[in-house]
Amino acid sequence: MPRTDRRRELLKGLAFASPFLIGFVVFIAYPILASFRYSFTDFNLFQEPTAVGLDNYAHMLSDDRFWRSLGNTLYLTALGVPLTIVIALAGAHVLNLPVRGQPLFRALVYLPTIVPVVVGGYLWRWLLNAQYGFVNHLLELLRLPAPLWLESPDWSRPAIVLMSLWTVGGTTIIYLAGLKEIPKDLHEAAAIDGAGAWRRFRHITWPTLSPITLFQVIVTLIGFLQIFTQPYLLTQTRLNESSGGPDDSMLSYSMYLFQNAFVFLKMGYASAMAWVMFLITLVITALLLASSRRWVHYGSR
Repeated sequence: MPRTDRRRELLKGLAFASPFLIGFVVFIAYPILASFRYSFTDFNLFQEPTAVGLDNYAHMLSDDRFWRSLGNTLYLTALGVPLTIVIALAGAHVLNLPVRGQPLFRALVYLPTIVPVVVGGYLWRWLLNAQYGFVNHLLELLRLPAPLWLESPDWSRPAIVLMSLWTVGGTTIIYLAGLKEIPKDLHEAAAIDGAGAWRRFRHITWPTLSPITLFQVIVTLIGFLQIFTQPYLLTQTRLNESSGGPDDSMLSYSMYLFQNAFVFLKMGYASAMAWVMFLITLVITALLLASSRRWVHYGSR
């Protein structure tokens, strides 16, 4: 193809892609670069930013609420990610059983994922109410202790994880799609050779699903590190205010970042917090990808 024709085709391609490219530059690239610049300034949204060097980053070391929010977020991540993967994988196996009404069961499992998160948040706030919530009512019927979900520092963070697991249906459906791709002949041959259910899962199912698991772990990890809506709604006191829960036990990193940016008007400090979380997410993701070579089976190449 002549050079002029190639250039013409390139210009046509850029013209078709221009809406995305312009939107990316204006709404993603520029805010990212601006936040990096603001992280080295004292900026309150109404006055010109003032350069302060590394003061914002140094202030984090002595900020108790910063460490509290980071600890809460890491706790939610460490508890929520494994539970999400285990429940989704187990649920996919159940939904893969040849029973009547299978499409209905799959739809019911996926349904919570399409419920608006604000609606789900207020619903769970009612369900977890210590006085008249359905969860404690059910526990009392089963003769089990009924904890103060949203009023106790010991139970507030598990309450957030419980609420987050309500939308595990999306992960379950992806695992179900992976199970459908495993040839039945492999399981039948292994069963004939005397392999039990656990050995078939360990040597056939798990290696096949390991790339999907890596993807799900990374996506779920990022979701929990950035968790905001669930704890914000559970601790909301007024229309646009959130307390952080008892002893700040439900104060997530994103919530504290939001408070600094739009409540305390410390946009520079909030920008620095955003970049710290970006680095934390980057490091954890890189470690997962580096370690995945030991347990992820990518198949023949």
